[in-house]
Amino acid sequence: MGTDSDRFATPRMASGALFVDAQDRVLLVHKTYSNGWDIPGGYVDIGESPATACQRELSEELGLDREARHLIAVDWAPNETEGDKVLWLFDCGDLGDDEQRITLDTAELDRWEWIPAERVPEYVIPRLARRIGQALRARRNGYTVYLEHGER
Repeated sequence: MGTDSDRFATPRMASGALFVDAQDRVLLVHKTYSNGWDIPGGYVDIGESPATACQRELSEELGLDREARHLIAVDWAPNETEGDKVLWLFDCGDLGDDEQRITLDTAELDRWEWIPAERVPEYVIPRLARRIGQALRARRNGYTVYLEHGER
């Protein structure tokens, strides 16, 4: 018979950054290891906060020293192969001049691009497209949103 702690969730957590420019375009990165588009970010390490993980991932992937300014969305999104997952999405402000400083980690990424918000679903998996769409609405209206599989 298991202990009570066997029932407690131990989800994987990932943390990502949402960058939106003045033309309502979203910054996406292209991963070399899965041939797919994503937001900048990655898994949270043991003992690391989601905000710190976001900042670390931005440094590793894009060479940027950026703080996770505002939590914009939390998405409970379990995966059949990876189990329970909680995905944190932070608004990391306007890139401004930092755009010129982007230096890709070529082991993980081969390019980045500004994608018009309405075209994001053409680039990313459906659940991420829903998460980004909800986050953009929350950002415009000044709130944080809780999601399940990218839906309210």
